[in-house]
Amino acid sequence: MGNSKTLPIGIFDSGLGGITVLRALYHQLPKESIIYFADTARLPYGNRSPEELIQYVREILTWMEAQGVKMVVMACNTSSAVALDIIRSEFKTPVLGLILPGAKGAVKKGKRIGIIATQATVNSNAYKNAIQEVDPEAEVWQMACPDFVPLIEANRINDPHTKRVARQYLQPLIDKNIDTLVLGCTHYRHLAGVFKSILPNHVVCVDPAEYVVKATEQELELMGWKNTSPPLPTQFAVSGCPEQFAELSHRWLGYTPLVEGVDLEKLIAAAPISAPQQTSSVQPPKFS
Repeated sequence: MGNSKTLPIGIFDSGLGGITVLRALYHQLPKESIIYFADTARLPYGNRSPEELIQYVREILTWMEAQGVKMVVMACNTSSAVALDIIRSEFKTPVLGLILPGAKGAVKKGKRIGIIATQATVNSNAYKNAIQEVDPEAEVWQMACPDFVPLIEANRINDPHTKRVARQYLQPLIDKNIDTLVLGCTHYRHLAGVFKSILPNHVVCVDPAEYVVKATEQELELMGWKNTSPPLPTQFAVSGCPEQFAELSHRWLGYTPLVEGVDLEKLIAAAPISAPQQTSSVQPPKFS
């Protein structure tokens, strides 16, 4: 793999949600170069079948490997829940998911754990199983929240309707007297303020993005792949509309990225897959 230390880390999500992982990587691993891919043409992932999701992830990983990444972080709980084990068996590049790091983080915070996630993640029981494997005494309740991702992607975070929807989803978990809430979709971090206004003060929110970044750092140190050189500018690519993603992501990135559109199916069908042009000329800021 040549000088693996200087190769980029690949991150992907269905849309804006993975920016929470990207920000955490900027903060914790500021010298790592990053390629971010958002499969915006096919979001939301939460209502897709397992077969569809696995194929989508195969296409993304094939494209990521063509870019020469040293590692891939699935910044998507749905993909992590449904496709991680299969993808790990098919690709040589190390792939990290959100579920186990998030589960380990949750059991450190409480014993009565609520999970909000996409329908596909809830159907998989991935978080519930992982939490109870780590701590068999933990009690777990799940709530599918299919409306959250479309509302976030439509930039309706501060819409009164969004708060009403959030209250409907959270109330059954509050009624169970949860002490911990796992944000089982990376998009949901963008609604943290809404959740705080609804949840009792004693409920601790766990963002698996923070824990997967810690796992990424541990993996890089174990492999001897931690970069010590200045990073390259972050590359952004999407399967949908580049302009729309650039506009919406500015709020959380703090700058407007240059974003390239990538037709995954067309690229995968072609041989060989051509590398994309540099997609960002702006050095990402570091977040405190």
